[in-house]
Amino acid sequence: MDREKLKSFLEGMYYVYARRELIYPDPLYFLYNYEDLRDREVVGLITSSLAYGRVAQIMKSSEKVLACLGSHPREFLLKHGEEDIVPSGFKHRFTTSYDMNNYLRNISGVLKEYGNIEAFMGECLKISGGDLLSGIDNFAERLSHNKKPGTFSMIASPKDGSACKRIFMYLRWLVRCDDVDPGGWNILDKSELKMPVDVHLHAISRALGLTASSNITLKTALNITSAFALVSQLDPTKFDFPLSRLGIRHITLYSKNFTPITA
Repeated sequence: MDREKLKSFLEGMYYVYARRELIYPDPLYFLYNYEDLRDREVVGLITSSLAYGRVAQIMKSSEKVLACLGSHPREFLLKHGEEDIVPSGFKHRFTTSYDMNNYLRNISGVLKEYGNIEAFMGECLKISGGDLLSGIDNFAERLSHNKKPGTFSMIASPKDGSACKRIFMYLRWLVRCDDVDPGGWNILDKSELKMPVDVHLHAISRALGLTASSNITLKTALNITSAFALVSQLDPTKFDFPLSRLGIRHITLYSKNFTPITA
C-alpha cells in the first residue's frame, strides 16, 4: 500500500488544479455570482441537481433556470415559489419543466418553514440521529414531494443504492472551504463528506487501484471515499475537483507507478 507516493501525487494535483480560475466550466461556477450564503445554497441545490450529462448542457440548463430567479433566488422563491417559474419548454435530458417547477416549489416550502437550506439539512440530520446517509434520505424525500412516479429524481436517495454524486457534490461545495469550494455551512465537518463519484472519477479511482468495482453504486462511492480517507482522513473529498480537471488518459499514465490501495 504505497500511501505516501499516492498522497504526493494527489497533493500535486491539488496544488496545480485547485484554483478559482479553473472552476469554469463547472456548475460550482454559478455559486460565485452570489455573495449571500443563503442565495448560494439555493443556487447550488439547483445546479447540482442538473449536473448530469454533458457539461455544456449542464451549464446552459442551469443558466436558464437561474435567469428566472433573479439576483436574489432565495427571496424570489419565498415570494413566488408557489407559481410555475420555469417556462414549459424547459428540458434538461430527463428533467422537464414540470420536474423543475415542482422542485422549486418544494425548495420554496423548505425556505418558508426553516428559513434556509442549511437549517433544513440540520433538521434532517437530527431526525436521522446524525447519520449522513439517512439524513440525505430525509432531505431528498421532502424535496421530492409530489414527484410523478417514474420520473427522474432531482435528488437521489442513498436508500435506493445510488452513488448520490450530485448531492455529495452539493455538500462538498457548501461544507468545504478553499480556493475552489466556497463553504459556509457548519452543520457538517468536511471529514464526514462522501466522494461524488461519476464515470470520470470512477475511471481514475480504478486506474489508481482505489476500487475494483466495475459499477458506480453507493457502495462504490463509500469505498472510494474510504480509500481517499487513507491519505486525507480529515478531508477525503479534497481531491475531487482537482481530479475532475485531469484527463483519464493522463491519469492512466501515472497509475503504473502505484501499488493498488484499497479500503
